[in-house]
Amino acid sequence: MPVNVTIKPAGRALALAKGLPVILTFDEKTAEQVTIGDVKSALQAKFPRKFSLEGSKNALDDEKTLIETSSENKSAASGSFTLTVKDLGPQVSWRTVFLVEYAGPLIIHPLIYLFPQVFYRTTFEHSQLQTLTYVLVLLHFLKRELETLFVHRFSHATMPLRNIFKNSAHYHILSGILLAGGVYGPWYSRKALAGSLRANPTFLAACTGVWLVAEALNFHAHLTVRNLRPAGTKTRGIPRGGLFELVSVPNYFTEVVAWTAITVMTQSPFAVLFLVVSTGQMAIWAAKKHRGYKKEFGSNYPKGRKAMFPFIF
Repeated sequence: MPVNVTIKPAGRALALAKGLPVILTFDEKTAEQVTIGDVKSALQAKFPRKFSLEGSKNALDDEKTLIETSSENKSAASGSFTLTVKDLGPQVSWRTVFLVEYAGPLIIHPLIYLFPQVFYRTTFEHSQLQTLTYVLVLLHFLKRELETLFVHRFSHATMPLRNIFKNSAHYHILSGILLAGGVYGPWYSRKALAGSLRANPTFLAACTGVWLVAEALNFHAHLTVRNLRPAGTKTRGIPRGGLFELVSVPNYFTEVVAWTAITVMTQSPFAVLFLVVSTGQMAIWAAKKHRGYKKEFGSNYPKGRKAMFPFIF
């Protein structure tokens, strides 16, 4: 018996409305075999736009089969299903968003560091603190770019186009223009810092050491998450080992530690601002991921594991 899926518009489906409702027929698969991904592919052929398919309330995962939506489809027994489609509007890939937002500081910091006469209308000798901050920031964002290209696997292919502007503003302005402009100025020059703690080689080495350990642990966390998800799938497992034994998202925790090292080293109010804003946002994401893990894995998820900060939160 063929499987018929009726697609109706809902919410933002205006661009698709003229062609809806539409009935998609699957002759060679049963309801236990047809997935939401199959329905999306068939609908994509008719409407080349980005959209999500929904049941009664929530978007449906691509791996979910039609029979698994039967509780929301009264006619499932007859081989007929009804789903709604929501037009997602202009989209951009997650990978592209990450590459663009991390590219900002990689461009802004060299411009301000290398051309002080343009931005500060004066010349001066950079302090060891300024040079070290410059190197650490570039290495951090270069690492993030490489991880985006070769390490990260994304659960969702795209996000709304507007996110590229919102996300980029966070990095381009806070960790780009403000941080670079505040740290590379003449007030942090070799002459200005002479004799201060921020010119002490031992102090700078200690902060750099903390930064290096944090970045190494951050990379380990990203690799651990990658290895839990086979290429081309959305499969998730419980991450184990290292800081995962203490928190659900050690990549956020180590990110905070790395930027705390730079903040302590520079003692810049702009570094403090970026650290506070970033920590707040990551704490929100961490809480959401932690709840998701506990809901997905139930009693199998380690009970003593916190969301982001070991033993605290």
